[in-house]
Amino acid sequence: MRHSKIPLTLPSGEIVQAQAPVIISASRATDIPAFYAEWLVKRLEQGYTAWRNPFNNKVSYVSFAQSRLIVFWTKNPKPLIPLLDRVQENIPNYYFQFTLNDYENDALELNVPPLSERIDTFIQLSERIGKEKVIWRFDPLILTDKIGVEDLLRKVENVGNRIFPYTEKLVFSFADIEIYRKVKSNLQRNQINYREFDETLMREFAQGMVQLNQKWNLELSTCSEPVSLESYGISHNSCIDPKLIARLFSHDRALMDFIGVAPTGNIFQQLNDFSRLKDKGQRSACGCILSKDIGAYDTCPHNCVYCYANSRFIQKKSNIFGEENYNSNK
Repeated sequence: MRHSKIPLTLPSGEIVQAQAPVIISASRATDIPAFYAEWLVKRLEQGYTAWRNPFNNKVSYVSFAQSRLIVFWTKNPKPLIPLLDRVQENIPNYYFQFTLNDYENDALELNVPPLSERIDTFIQLSERIGKEKVIWRFDPLILTDKIGVEDLLRKVENVGNRIFPYTEKLVFSFADIEIYRKVKSNLQRNQINYREFDETLMREFAQGMVQLNQKWNLELSTCSEPVSLESYGISHNSCIDPKLIARLFSHDRALMDFIGVAPTGNIFQQLNDFSRLKDKGQRSACGCILSKDIGAYDTCPHNCVYCYANSRFIQKKSNIFGEENYNSNK
C-alpha cells in the first residue's frame, strides 16, 4: 500500500505532485511537539510541508488535504498543548506516544526537562485529551555498567506509580546498540559503558514488569521486538495502531475506510488481518500501519545519547524542512 498523490500548487505558482497521506507521524525522527510546535501548526494551516529524504537528500512535498489523523511522538509535548485546538482544526484526530523515562541522573537524556516537570506535563495532557490518547513509553530500556535490570524496574516503578491513573498502556523496548552505528558511536563518545540485552535478561525484566503491573493494570506491549513475551501477558505493539484508531475514532468515516472498517459489524474481527496496511518502511518486527513521517534526522536538541536519529550534538533548532518551507514560518 502506498500514499496517494495529488497536485499541489506552491506559493511560487509551481505545480508539484505531493504525497497525500491519511495518517501523519510527527515524528520518529525528531521531537516536533517539543521544538517545532509553532512550525507544525503553521504548516498544517498552509496545507502542506516539504520533506527531505535522509538517504538521498531529495526534497518532496506532503499535502495534508486527505489527512485524518496525526500521531505525535515526544518527550515533551508541553509547547504543543496550547496549540491543540489549531491542530484539530486542520487534522481532526490525534493521539500521543509520550516517552517518559527516568534517566535523570544517568547522563543519557541530556536536555529533557526535569522528570517532575515531564510527569506534570503527562498528567496535564491526559486530563486535557483523555488518558486513552496518551500512551506511556519507557523507551529504550538500556543496560550500562551502572544500570541493571533491577535498577530499570525501579525506574519504571518510580514513574508508573505517579502516572498510571492517566494512561491505559505502557510500551517499552530493549535498546539495540550494536546494529545501529549512530547509537554505538554516540554512547562511546559520551563514555557510556553499555551492555546488550539477551533473552534471559529480557525475560527477567518482563517478570518484574508483571509484578509491578499488578497495581497499575495497564496494557503492556513491546515495540519492534522479535522476542515473544506473550506468556507474561505482554503483546507486540503497533504504535500506529488500527485497533486503537478504530476504537478512538470510529466516527471518522474517511479514516475508517482507510483502515478497512465497514460501517457495520465487529471492528476487531475486521482488523484481525491488516497486512495490507503494514508500513514496509519500518523494521520487520514493527507492527505499525502506513503513515507518513514529516520529521528530519539530526534536528532534535534533546540530545539523548542512545538516539538513532542524531549523529551529532544538536545545539539549537534547525532549518530542517527546506529553506522556503521553514524560513517563511519561523
